[in-house]
Amino acid sequence: MSNDPLHGKTLEMILVNLVEFYGWEKLGTLIKINCFIDSPSVSSSLKFLRKTDWARKKVEDLYLKTNK
Repeated sequence: MSNDPLHGKTLEMILVNLVEFYGWEKLGTLIKINCFIDSPSVSSSLKFLRKTDWARKKVEDLYLKTNK
């Protein structure tokens, strides 16, 4: 059994959960990255997050805080 709280969660699942919880506008104020602010979509955000470790970490950290 993994101690990783993100074990079994895909980046897409995490992102969709955050968008459902906060909405794009609030998400863009919490994590200031253009893909959340300018014409946001799950697919464009996933492309960016998969290439950008620091942004992915911020999304994962927010997910963990939100889902305690």
